[in-house]
Amino acid sequence: MDRIDTTAFASPDRVSGGSSMTAVPITTAAMARAHVRAVVLEQWSSPPRRATETAVIDLLLVVSELAANAVRHGGGLVGVEVTSTREGVRLAVHDNSDVVPAAAFGSGDLPSAHHGNGYGWPLIIRLARDIAIERRPGGGKTISVLVPLQTMP
Repeated sequence: MDRIDTTAFASPDRVSGGSSMTAVPITTAAMARAHVRAVVLEQWSSPPRRATETAVIDLLLVVSELAANAVRHGGGLVGVEVTSTREGVRLAVHDNSDVVPAAAFGSGDLPSAHHGNGYGWPLIIRLARDIAIERRPGGGKTISVLVPLQTMP
């Protein structure tokens, strides 16, 4: 069964106890990046914590790769969840495929030659931690990762 629910939910901020629940239709990697950036700006751009630009770029690269993989290999992007944590941002990307990508549990080594793809999972493995893949009831899967965010002093 194909799912067409392409809503992203910004999960409650578990650090400050605040809540930021917004529903945004997400159908592309670019839309996922824009949504995640908005959540980070809202929750990580004021003292006592402010994410470095490098950390945000790394986070958006992970978002791009996960969302593009959902579109390209996962039967479509079903949703994106963003949760702010003390360490960074937890992402959960939902797609329509039950197939667990073998590369998700690789070493993170970059391929020795470029064959049109193959850099995404090594980059995700290098930039994120706590990678988990769970099958969703009714089909599809959720890939979740924690992307640490370094903060400015």
